Amino acid sequence: MNFSEINPGERVKDVICTDDQIIVDLYDGRTISVPLTWYPRLLHANSEQRKNWRVSGGGFGIHWPEIDEDLSTEGLLRGAPAPGTSATKHKKAS
Repeated sequence: MNFSEINPGERVKDVICTDDQIIVDLYDGRTISVPLTWYPRLLHANSEQRKNWRVSGGGFGIHWPEIDEDLSTEGLLRGAPAPGTSATKHKKAS
């Protein structure tokens, strides 16, 4: 299986940030949920900043302009936390 193949269904449909999760709905019907602690900029942003997101990267990315954060559906699907977070350190230790 080639992970670099483009799957149009993996485009971002909607994003919700709760106090502890990022929830991303994709056009193919899947929902991705990851801990907010994986992305410190989002974790430390206020709720209004978290609500201010835009689809980017041809539909496969999410951009939060006020906090200069960018995530991709590919990274979210792989379970890739931000570099340098404690989640990254725990994954390497496993």
